[in-house]
Amino acid sequence: MRVLVVEDERLLADLIARWLRGEAHAVDVVYDGDAALERLGVNDYDVVVLDRDLPVVHGDDVCRALVDSGAQTRVLMLTAAAEIGDRVAGLSLGADDYLPKPFAFAELAARVLALGRRSRPAAPPVLRRAGITVDLPRREVYRDGRYVALSRKEFATLAELMRADGAVVSAEHLLEKVWDEHADPFTAAVRVTILKLRRKLGDPPVVRTVPGDGYVIR
Repeated sequence: MRVLVVEDERLLADLIARWLRGEAHAVDVVYDGDAALERLGVNDYDVVVLDRDLPVVHGDDVCRALVDSGAQTRVLMLTAAAEIGDRVAGLSLGADDYLPKPFAFAELAARVLALGRRSRPAAPPVLRRAGITVDLPRREVYRDGRYVALSRKEFATLAELMRADGAVVSAEHLLEKVWDEHADPFTAAVRVTILKLRRKLGDPPVVRTVPGDGYVIR
């Protein structure tokens, strides 16, 4: 998934991003509300991890603007205030979930994953096509019963292709969902990752290139 972390405590923001990247998500990080609004106006995110007490533009205003835009992005709001009234206020702004500080990174990652599922059409936890099995919760892949070890980027790329259920997936879509904002749109990263996937999945090849359009599993 594509996740935006908005947190003014830089160390905490970077730790959250590192943990989520370890879960094979593409993560962008900003440290104030104004920068968050800028990113949200440019990129399509599945989930925003949003600190409520932000500098420049308050987190409440960021949440309100996102909800008013009609975007399908889900909001996990973070705050040091743990009173029930504070939680109700945050949720009333349109946040989808609320996590008080301090929190366990494993819990935050689980909540992000749950929200991400709600931001997309429902997909089963285990995807199967053309002899490939992708177990999303366990992050495991099998080809005709044989376990296939993949890197995080390879797994995330394969998951996007499997979710498409036989439809063509463009390189631009893969860059948006699997890589972060620092990815060069002219990079060969997608092509290289597809080549590695083909090699690891073995013969006969199941990831096909559709010239000018993208990639498909058939």
